[in-house]
Amino acid sequence: MGHRLSKITTKTGDAGTTGLGDGTRIPKSHPRVTALGEVDELNCVVGLLLTEELPAHLRQALTDVQHDLFDLGGEMSIPGYHSISDAHVARLEALTESLNADLPMLKDFILPGGSRAAAYAHLVRTVCRRAERALVALALVDEVSMPSRIYLNRLSDMAFVLARVLNRALGQPDVLWQKGRSAGASASAPAA
Repeated sequence: MGHRLSKITTKTGDAGTTGLGDGTRIPKSHPRVTALGEVDELNCVVGLLLTEELPAHLRQALTDVQHDLFDLGGEMSIPGYHSISDAHVARLEALTESLNADLPMLKDFILPGGSRAAAYAHLVRTVCRRAERALVALALVDEVSMPSRIYLNRLSDMAFVLARVLNRALGQPDVLWQKGRSAGASASAPAA
């Protein structure tokens, strides 16, 4: 890192532009800035999950993910720069397989919830999907590496499995979706 932040309020973005890592300025509404923001939010939500009591191996895996996401943010802030590789994707795939190995097969859709930690993992999953959509949108107008896009796809899969693992570890069952459960409830609800 060439420069250290000694002044946080720079006022350089007041006109609606932001500076990229290569020195260029683009509108804050540009898909690159949107993707960067979505990846940053995803990293924050992973940090929120890390505030929960987690087994050491899961804490380390999620900390590694945070570092990966910061690297991915670097990719978003410097056009043409690549730091996420096939090795990152392979690591996530191996983690997901390992986490999923002892889980019972799903026969129904599940709802986000059970334990608070699992709910946070589902939040990671959904914010990850939004970040992935932002990278796909950016790829329509600018270069985005394929490993970066695949990484986010795999990360959302891992977060889904992680939610199930956390519920199981905390003695909470998966919350199964029940088709039509609320159909009768709406008929008895008072009119507005």
